[in-house]
Amino acid sequence: MGYFRELPDLEYQSFLSDALSSRDYLKVKNLFRRNKLRDDLQNSFTLFNKYKVKEGARPDNVAEEFYGSADLDWVVLITAGIINVRNDWPLSNYQLYKYVEKKYGLEDLNGVHHYETVEIKTTDDNIILPKGKVVDSDFVFNYVENGVKVTKSGTKVRTGVTNYEYEVLENEKKSSIYLLRRGYLQQFLNDMREIMTYGLSSEYVNESVIRTENTKVTSP
Repeated sequence: MGYFRELPDLEYQSFLSDALSSRDYLKVKNLFRRNKLRDDLQNSFTLFNKYKVKEGARPDNVAEEFYGSADLDWVVLITAGIINVRNDWPLSNYQLYKYVEKKYGLEDLNGVHHYETVEIKTTDDNIILPKGKVVDSDFVFNYVENGVKVTKSGTKVRTGVTNYEYEVLENEKKSSIYLLRRGYLQQFLNDMREIMTYGLSSEYVNESVIRTENTKVTSP
């Protein structure tokens, strides 16, 4: 993942048993130095293209197709607002089935997860009950038409959504993401690298390295 190459380094005192002296340091990537898309840009649709993640595609596959480099998978994740890939990235059909099977058990795959309304119209074709509203299993709908009270219940007003259907729909939502347009990519990378540059401080070594205090070294 190219993202980690963009992170600056952090040196901290070595606690390893094979350290040669109290002045030995370990160099690691500074994971606390994070970048995110500016809040004021997230709602600017002129900067983004809507993208449909193909079945089974990974972030690096999307980056290769959209930006021409698999190493820019981190750009895909940041601009799509994805923090936890495991939970927020769409699963393949096989992965989804195994996930649902583990979550609900094989015997409850087709068990009812919840109920939703079906669309009801008046005789003059006006919608009085929209489709897809979550309701209880005993939901009853009453309305008046042409001066007559009408009561509908059961399958006439609601339908069951199975556990598997629910998870498929949730996974489908995850497959629709927004990606930063190619024309803004280089500016985004430039801004990212500027943010990752260290400024002068007591820990400063150079623009890409800072060093923490060494508690093993005492001042005279």
